[in-house]
Amino acid sequence: MRRFLALVLVMVLTAGAVAFWWLHEPMPVRPRAGVPANQPLELVIDPGTTPRGVARAVVEAGVGLDARVLYAWFRFSGQDRLIKAGNYEIAVGTTPRGLLQMLVRGEEALRALTLVEGWTFRQVRQALAREDQLKPETRDMTEAALMQALGRPGVAAEGRFFPDTYNYAKGTSDLALLRRALHAMDKRLEAAWAQRAADTPLKNADEALILASIVEKETGRAADRAQIAGVFTNRLRIGMLLQTDPTVIYGMGEKFDGNLRRRDLQTDTPWNTYTRGGLPPTPIALPGKASLLAAVQPEQTKALYFVSRGDGTSHFSPTLDEHNRAVNRYQRGGP
Repeated sequence: MRRFLALVLVMVLTAGAVAFWWLHEPMPVRPRAGVPANQPLELVIDPGTTPRGVARAVVEAGVGLDARVLYAWFRFSGQDRLIKAGNYEIAVGTTPRGLLQMLVRGEEALRALTLVEGWTFRQVRQALAREDQLKPETRDMTEAALMQALGRPGVAAEGRFFPDTYNYAKGTSDLALLRRALHAMDKRLEAAWAQRAADTPLKNADEALILASIVEKETGRAADRAQIAGVFTNRLRIGMLLQTDPTVIYGMGEKFDGNLRRRDLQTDTPWNTYTRGGLPPTPIALPGKASLLAAVQPEQTKALYFVSRGDGTSHFSPTLDEHNRAVNRYQRGGP
């Protein structure tokens, strides 16, 4: 009887020690050659992987445990069938319990990509190409094919993706990320259009998107955004040329070398608002939420002109004479 009780006591103490290890002791890490010891281990669990296969994958990732022991603890927890596929990072100091919780919750390692207000679609594609953790599904697609894949055949890609920071798991398709940005812009644009001023000259939400992109590129200071939108709204209302440099630059594409010359203003393209009336055929950049709202709720102003003061702010003028004086003062250094 005493032997039996002693055996039970040993088993209880052993179970307690193992339980303490499971709950509190960090797992030993064996990073690959050339990898810093404090760098998280990358763990990929493919769909359909068995709990035993998960244990092997953890060990192969660099955790210094016996896969059989790890699998036994997965089984003992009762959560072995709840482990989710995905891309994970095992940080140094992770306990076996912490690892299992991460796998059961599906807490994948996330990367982040920021689409910046004012970027063109070309810059968006360049940013996607730099993300080596994204699956490059769109890399060889034309713009038309890409928009077809997104369910928007015949729609220009420019300006259609909302500028924001998007988190994604390693291996996510770049097309999936673009789809999220597209739907985000749809929602923002719809919300903005629903708040449009009653007297707006804009005919539809697409025109609001185009105007918002111009406001985005013309705004040097956030406080001027609504007034800049007011200037363009006034011009649209009376049929006056918009004459905005960013549209000319956009129409020049890769020909633009950083200097805008008089001959560039006179060279016609579909986006040259010095040679063509109304709005250009597409947006010229990604507008943010503030520019979307400014386009549909412009400031009530008599100004028809504005010029940069050179410090990020703009001077607004209701007449050409006043505008010319402002140009002489701020652009040419006159009195």
